[in-house]
Amino acid sequence: MMTSKERMMRALHRGKPDRLPVSVHQWQTYHLNQFMNGMDALSAFQATGMDAAIQYFETMGQFWIPEAEKQAAQSSQWRDDILVVSDDPANKILHHIITTPEGSLTYKTGGNLMTTWITEYLVKKHEDIELIDKYMPVGTLNKDHVAKAYDEVGDAGILRGFVWGDQAGCWQHACCLMDVNDLIIETFENPDWVHRFLQILLKKKLRFIEESLRGAKFDLIETGGGAGSDTLISPKIHREFCMPYDRQMHRALHECGHLTTYHTCGGMMHILDLIMENETDASETLSPPGTGGNISEPEKVREKYGGKVAMIGGMDQFNVLSTGTREQIQKEVRRLFEGFGPEGGYILSASDHFFETPVENLRIYAEAAKECTY
Repeated sequence: MMTSKERMMRALHRGKPDRLPVSVHQWQTYHLNQFMNGMDALSAFQATGMDAAIQYFETMGQFWIPEAEKQAAQSSQWRDDILVVSDDPANKILHHIITTPEGSLTYKTGGNLMTTWITEYLVKKHEDIELIDKYMPVGTLNKDHVAKAYDEVGDAGILRGFVWGDQAGCWQHACCLMDVNDLIIETFENPDWVHRFLQILLKKKLRFIEESLRGAKFDLIETGGGAGSDTLISPKIHREFCMPYDRQMHRALHECGHLTTYHTCGGMMHILDLIMENETDASETLSPPGTGGNISEPEKVREKYGGKVAMIGGMDQFNVLSTGTREQIQKEVRRLFEGFGPEGGYILSASDHFFETPVENLRIYAEAAKECTY
């Protein structure tokens, strides 16, 4: 019998493990506190019988993590002064003033026990991106802390990391700094400016990869983001404004010895070719229609990827995993295995975040996957 790490790594290398690896995407603190008696994510994976996929967030810069403001990178030339309008964990409201030698920028965020969101975006004028270029600092990863986390996971699963930024992909990061609707309009009216914006972010991400991810002990690095899905933008926009930047990051990560997974929450059926072109090792989230995606026929994705890209996800975490009966969960696990996974290279996972899923359903899900053997 393989260990969980061996099983998942075999699938990521597009091979056949002993059985179907089974996991979830990013165990949320809310669920751990409300349903798992406050245990940590690794313990939760073990308690439910799953293969662990542990997300490492320190210094990664993701704004949407609860209390992310405590990890924000600052410097003498990029000072983030935070006005706490409400510190209620169920209704957090923060106003940020960024002070640089050449002017100030502002943005606002809100949050609750589940997630955070942006209510005012940082980039409001074209010239604002030049302040980002000159002064926004790039976080530095503590590789000793990563190594400790890697050892703690051990054979129980894999340790996942991110590329620094509000989100890992350049387009997704830009959509966290500027309203996505405005950014899409800019791709038509001022495409050169959008490329300048993305190049600024790419330069900082490549620096983070070289300085912080080279030599860091991760099994998998997440890139991409839902703003690049075909739910939000056309394949044409994706080809010009996502794919070239994603590919440069993947090449840099590969040069450092890392495997990559391209995260696409939302529709991806119409950009599968572009995902292959960006040279990622794996593709997630394979979201079905019930979660806002458009993957309804898994075998079509498998045929398109043709063994060239590993696959992660597919499980409807709302309409099946959270509310389904034992029989419905078991049937869906088998359907996904037969659609995505008969030739290997597939990790069954909840397609994205879940919040109200009964623990017993997670155990049924894990047990059903263990019946899917190679």
